[in-house]
Order: sequence, then C-alpha cells, then structure tokens
Amino acid sequence: MNLNFRNPSRFMCLLGLAFLFGTATAQEKTGYKTPPQAIQELVNAPVTPSVYFSKQGDVMLILERPGYKTLKEVSQPELRIGGIRINPKTNGPSRSSSYSGIKVKEVKSGQETAISGLPDNPKISGLSWSDDEQYLAFGLVEDDGISLWVADLSTKTAKQITDNIVNDAYGTAFTWLPDNSLLVKTINPARGTMPEKPQVPSSPIIQSTSGNAAPSRTYQDLLENEYDEQLFAYFMDTQLMIVDLDGSTKPLGNPAMIKSMDISPDGQYVLVEAIQRPFSYLVPAYRFPYNVEAWPIDGSEKITIAEIPLDEVRPTGFDATVTGPRSVNWRNDVPATLYWAEAQDGGDPRVDIKERDIVYTLEAPFTGEKLKLTSTSLRYSSIDWSDKEFAVLNERWFDTRQEKRSLINPSRPGEQKKTFIERSYSDIYNDPGDPVMTTNELGEYVLLRNGSRLFMTSEGGSPEGSMPFLSTYDVSSGEQEIIWRCQAPYYEQVVKVLDDKGHSFITRKQSTDIQPNYWLVNTKRRIAPIQLTTFEDPYPSLKGIQKELVTYTRNDGLNLSATIYTPAGYDPEKDGSLPVLMWAYPREYKSKEVAAQVRGSKYEFTRLYWGTPLYWITQGYAIMDRTEMPIVGEGDQEPNDFFIEQLVANAEAAIDYIVDRGIGDRDRIAVGGHSYGAFMTANLLSHSNLYAAGIARSGAYNRTLTPFGFQYEQRTYWEAPEVYYNMSPFMHADKVKTPILLIHGEADNNSGTFPIQSERYYNALKGHGATARLVFLPNESHGYAAQESIMHTLYEMNEWLDKWVKNKGE
Repeated sequence: MNLNFRNPSRFMCLLGLAFLFGTATAQEKTGYKTPPQAIQELVNAPVTPSVYFSKQGDVMLILERPGYKTLKEVSQPELRIGGIRINPKTNGPSRSSSYSGIKVKEVKSGQETAISGLPDNPKISGLSWSDDEQYLAFGLVEDDGISLWVADLSTKTAKQITDNIVNDAYGTAFTWLPDNSLLVKTINPARGTMPEKPQVPSSPIIQSTSGNAAPSRTYQDLLENEYDEQLFAYFMDTQLMIVDLDGSTKPLGNPAMIKSMDISPDGQYVLVEAIQRPFSYLVPAYRFPYNVEAWPIDGSEKITIAEIPLDEVRPTGFDATVTGPRSVNWRNDVPATLYWAEAQDGGDPRVDIKERDIVYTLEAPFTGEKLKLTSTSLRYSSIDWSDKEFAVLNERWFDTRQEKRSLINPSRPGEQKKTFIERSYSDIYNDPGDPVMTTNELGEYVLLRNGSRLFMTSEGGSPEGSMPFLSTYDVSSGEQEIIWRCQAPYYEQVVKVLDDKGHSFITRKQSTDIQPNYWLVNTKRRIAPIQLTTFEDPYPSLKGIQKELVTYTRNDGLNLSATIYTPAGYDPEKDGSLPVLMWAYPREYKSKEVAAQVRGSKYEFTRLYWGTPLYWITQGYAIMDRTEMPIVGEGDQEPNDFFIEQLVANAEAAIDYIVDRGIGDRDRIAVGGHSYGAFMTANLLSHSNLYAAGIARSGAYNRTLTPFGFQYEQRTYWEAPEVYYNMSPFMHADKVKTPILLIHGEADNNSGTFPIQSERYYNALKGHGATARLVFLPNESHGYAAQESIMHTLYEMNEWLDKWVKNKGE
C-alpha cells in the first residue's frame, strides 16, 4: 500500500490502528525459566577482573567483579527523574556496576596483594588515585547510603573515612586535592526529610510555548509534575566538603544542586556546575539551566564564569548546538586557566559561516576579559594540551563525517592554526589513531610527544581485519612511522606507553581461544615480552569452536563482512548444513568505499556477555555475528532514503554466502538484534521472506513516535515523512508472515525505545494474524541486568529458535 500524505485523516487513522486491537487475550504466568544447561554454565562463568595502571605503569590495580545482579537487587526502589535514575535509599545511581575486591600488583616484581580491611561482599564504586598515587579512594555502597573509604597502598589496608553521606546522584562524587585531602559531594545535612507525594494535586500540569521552535528528541524519565521537581531538588541538594584522611571535614561554599566539579591543576580552585531553576519537562537534567562557577579552595568568594540558560530550544541536526559558552574546562598545561567554545552560527549548522566556533580562555583570578585562542570551521570537539606552545585542536562535522586536527600555539592566541589531519572519521583503513597521553608536573594528562612527533595508537584497520599499531605522527611533515604492530595470530593493543621514546609499553594480548592478558613489551632491549596477568579462560566448553572473519559482495558490488562461528570439529562436507542465527546492527555511511571496509578481527577472543548470540554455538547452530548491514547515502543523499532496499540486499548477500559455503540451511536461518538491531529485524521481516524467524529485543518500531530524529537520522518527520513511514515496521505489520519474538525491558531508559513501542507493534501484528510473542521483563532497563531476567531471555530465545528454526517443519 502506498501512503498518501495528502490525506492526513487517512494517515492518522493508520497511526491509530494499534489502539483498536486491544491487548493480548491470554497472559502467561509461568515464572522465570532457564535455558539449556550448557547456556546456563556460560552465563555463570567467572567474570574476568578489570585492570588499571598507575601513571608510571609500575603498579596495577586488579579489580574483581561480581556476576550478574539478582532480580531482588534490580528491583530495589528507584526514582526516575530528570533523565536520571536514583536509588532513594543510597542517594546514588540505582543501576551502577560495582567491584567486589581490589588487588594491588607490582609490575616489576609481580607481587600481588589484596586490599584488606574491607567488609564482606563489598560493593565498591568510583575508584580514584591520589595525585601521588599513595592512596586509593572509593565509595562503598551499602543498603542505606554510600560511605567514602581510602586504601593506603603502602600497607594495602583500607579504612572508612566518612559515614554514609556521599551524594552520588549525578556526576563524580569525590576527587583528590594536591595535599591528599578529598573534595567530596555530600548530602546537604540540612536538607530535611524526603518530600511526601501529595494525595491531592496542587495544580494542573501546564506547559506552554511562545511560538519559538523547540524540537526535541524523545527522552525517558523526564520530570512530569511538581512533586518530581521537589524530589529532583531534594536528591541533588549537595554540600561540598573537604575531607582529610583522618575523617575530619570542612564545608566548602554553600549547598547547591551540583552536577559536576573539577579541581584546577594547581589545586587552588574547583570548577562547579550548579543546576538552577526553572526545571524542564521536555529535556533531561543535563540541559537544565546551570551556573559555571570557580570556587577558591580557601573558601573565599566564588566567581561566576557563565550563566547557562535552559536548553530547550536549539536547531535540528547532529551538528546543532547551544549558543553561549559550552564545554568549560581547565587547561591541563597551566595552573589555573579556563577554556570553552562559543558557537558563532547561533548553533545552527545550516548557517554558512567561516568561523563556526570560537575558543576562548580566561586566566585566574577570572576577573579579566576572555581571550580568543582559536576558531574552527567545523564544530569544536576538544583540545589535547601539551605545553604553552603546543596543543591539538579537534573539530568534527557529522553531516559529512569529517574531522580535522590542527596544531595551535597557546602562547600566541589568534595565530593561524596548522591543520595536519583532515579525513573521514568513519574511515578505519586510513585512521592515524588517537594521541597517547602522559602526565605532566601538575599531574594532568597531556600529549606524549617527541618534538613535533605525537605518539599515536590506532586500531589498524585493513582488508584482513584490525591489526592495531603504535606510531609516531609528525605534525610538521604529516609523516607517520609505525613503531610496533600487532602480529597474527594475535589481536594485541597498546594500552599504556611507559617512556617518551615509545620503546617500553604495556599491551593487552589475545587470540581466538586465548583469554586477554596484559604484557610488558620492550622493543629496544631484545628481551621477550613479560606476561603481567594470567587470567584463565572462563569458557572452557567453547574450546575448539571455529571462527572466521569472512567477506562477500552485495548485489551492487559493495564489499561486506561478518564473523562466522561453527561448533568444534564441524565440517560442512561431512556434517551438512546447520541452522543459523544471524545477528546484526545497521550503520549509516556517507561513502561506499568506507562502508565496504572490513571491521573487527578474526583473532579476538570469543568474549561472551548477556546479549551475545554466541550461546547457541552450544546448541548446534552456526552463528553469523557482526553481520555488516551498511546503509549508504553519498553526497547530498541521506542513507535512510535507501534503508529498505539496502537492508534487504545486505541480508540476501549474507544468506547467499553462508548457504553457498555449505554451512547454513537456507530454510533454517533466523535474524536478530538488540535496539536498532531489533528495528532492523522487524523491517527485514516486513519487507522480505528470507528468514525462518526473527528475534527483536528492546526496539522501536514506529518512527512517528520519535518525530524529531532517531539514530543517525537528522531530519524531522515533517521534513521527511516518507522516510519515517517507510522505515516504521509498525506501518507494515500487515506484511509480516515470519514468526517474531519481541522482548523488552519494562523500565527501558533508552531514548526512543519506550516499552510501548513493543506493546503497540505486538498488537498490530496480532491484529493482522502474525505469529508473534511479546515478553516484558519487569524492572529491566535497555540492557538487562538481573540474572533471572537474562536466563529467562535466553530461555525464550532458545525455545523460539528450536521451534521455528532448528526444528522447522517437524
């Protein structure tokens, strides 16, 4: 059926169809179930610790991580206000991850010691080294609050510094001062008791507009009424406190709704962002009005740097931004100088202007005039500092996927910059990499360089897959010299450079069946690399599975790639074809050449997580993972103008390849994805009959519910109604003849993927006689966290795949 946009009444009638279908006539209440034992064992595999290195790389922190949370933990009280989620009992985030133990390992000697003094089963969050790296601060999350703890790394013992007074509702909760005291965001001791919800509303909920356009993408968890406003102000109410190692405290400044704080390099000031009223019901807290202030650490009068208004009104497009100061930060190369950017185009990317952004600086004591440092022709992104005469300005433009990197001399403000990199940031084959950072005498991160040569690490994309490298890049000549490159059959990345010559560094090394571990490499002393960690393979049952990074061609000649996994010992000639689970996530490109590039590495370790399709390798399936689904729109064309035809062409090419190889049975192939991958799945089932079944988790299916843009679509519904209609699986629910499983977290917090998206899409499918199943997971967000929810998700997927794919026709 073709949509007639000249008949609005007909179109609105179509939009309302889902509401006519009603809800399911039968609700299943079967309790939480579990998948086959082999999948359960993989889910319950031990979690590999996280590793952090000291500034000099001589000490490692090995942070032990617990397994998945229980449903009881995920179901703790939760406030969803201002776009953030707060546990009202702790005054901290409701869904944060934590560590369960800390070990300190000396890199040189290999000696490893666990931090003692911690309570049983601790929930550790927010770790931070002191400037001299003699101490480690962290929060300890308890049932009724968060306390501050400090570990002495010389004795490897930890002690509690404060009671449960830490306010971790928003942003960083504590940071070190140069004298080894800590600046802590604490709950305002005078804030009183939590507001009670009134039984009778005090007023209607009224919003108004004065005629100024205020387009806004769809956000979750926004404020909805006066009571929400009261709760937000209550939990954001913060008193900054200077806390000594002996636990003594001294307040700094007055209480405020502080969303961020940052100490100046010399430790004499703290840059504070304090939220102001009026709040908004249209945008989340990070777009509320706020003041940027410099608070002297000695407690003298604060200085207001900027008063940022409510950000409800800005132009459309991903290159749009706010007017006035934005991204106010400290320069890392000097004691106390602020810098920020200001748009010169009114924040509107459609304005043709030579100087799009200007970067200003302001030195302490911040009473003088701001000084123009440099300007950009694209949108300002960031600055990497080195010293007073060397810094790198970074700018980007989404519409063309372009980036620039330029050398600036901070001691000569306004001097013309020298652009040394100008490229498509989507192009992984020609990616020179990202600068390596080191620390200066102020303890701040700055560029590691040797004269005009920057040290860079790159993913090292190539037609054979990623082969990461370490290099120097000469900003004067544009020449790049590779110092070290990963060698097959390993996937190895440099994670820390230890000297200013690039001779000594630490890598994270892995292969298809070797768990990632850390190694000390020295290219000058001809000695073998030294292994620093010996983390064991958590998945011994997957030993021997076969992995291939493959390439094939779309019907228009575009090169595509995917990673294929098959069971251990599988031989298509002897064993015949297998059922296939294909997993993918579409991506948009502005260049066919870039879209065709091979991504990933065949030498990466097979790492599992709750949402991976790889569990089904244990059930006799072939897995086609990271199946590239590029959508290309070159020049003035937008990728989504060709979404459906290119999506189907991608799927046809992938299926043809795995079938022609003898691996996949054409009649037994399922497609699945999460979020935008779920959206992709529903579209493929609407516009093709290529698959035996589909699995769509936490997706959005009606793009008219996200009318001011979605994913990488910049145009609004009113600018491109055909695109929104054609790309919405809801509008094509009558075409779906393939069984589809829909799974969604009831507390989804992702922009656009409201749970009602799955509910209404299911009703539309049901109303047209499709074979569909809808599973809502109580208290789960966009990503699923509780072990019970994850197990049940895998159970549902396994049952669906067995019925409609593996045992199809039986």
